[in-house]
Amino acid sequence: MSDAFTTRVLNITSGSTERVVDLTGDCAAFLREAAAGRDGLLNIFVPHATAGIAVIETGAGSDDDLLAALHTLLPADDRWQHRHGSPGHGRDHVLPAFVPPHATLPVIDGQLELGTWQSVCLVDTNKDNPRRQVRLTFLAGS
Repeated sequence: MSDAFTTRVLNITSGSTERVVDLTGDCAAFLREAAAGRDGLLNIFVPHATAGIAVIETGAGSDDDLLAALHTLLPADDRWQHRHGSPGHGRDHVLPAFVPPHATLPVIDGQLELGTWQSVCLVDTNKDNPRRQVRLTFLAGS
């Protein structure tokens, strides 16, 4: 594989509670090695049917606000057709329609180009699966 395309899998333990996990530091560490000062794109992908990737402010309550909004939009109750797992688990399978399982972001001079308060986050509402993989892929520009 050429150095124009580099990928790494992160193993994340999200636990047994709904969480927003900040991956920005992991993305920056990956880019220091993979991008090596080059421009390109970073793709972040979570290969799970019940998790998503969001670019959102963290640490000032927005991450908790996101989880609260998801509770309003996708209540954890018995209305869902998909019924295996813990009560309300069917909503976890609808989550990727609202919080997609991927994001593609610009990389300039080897650094992730984010706004001042933006972070790259794993959004995981599935209490039944505490272990997640996140694939980071850097595609160098020409």
